[in-house]
Amino acid sequence: QVQVVESGGGLVQAGGSLRLSCAASGRTFSIYAMGWFRQAPGKEREFVAAISWSGGSIYYADSVKGRFTVSRDNVKNTVHLQMNSLKPEDTAVYYCAAQTRGGASVFWSLGYDYWGQGTQVTVSS
Repeated sequence: QVQVVESGGGLVQAGGSLRLSCAASGRTFSIYAMGWFRQAPGKEREFVAAISWSGGSIYYADSVKGRFTVSRDNVKNTVHLQMNSLKPEDTAVYYCAAQTRGGASVFWSLGYDYWGQGTQVTVSS
């Protein structure tokens, strides 16, 4: 099994920045990719960004492209999501997830096998 734990959420004003972290532990050798999703109240969970475990492939949702950056710390088995120029519409619970099935889509939540508990990000206007 793989365990993932997010950290770094909080309250920030529009235009500000936050950095989320996701620490993976357990059978990390089985991970193909790590993804970030978010879910706002009354809305479905949506894809934000993903990075292959090797770090060679990176994907972003159009809504965050150019503002968010996903990266991986190989030594600490940690994935980061740097969020800049935050907008009120970025307010959501952000989830980190690990994909352990080769060939699964990184854009769909069903493609991930292990999820963190989520961390709240609130952007005030």
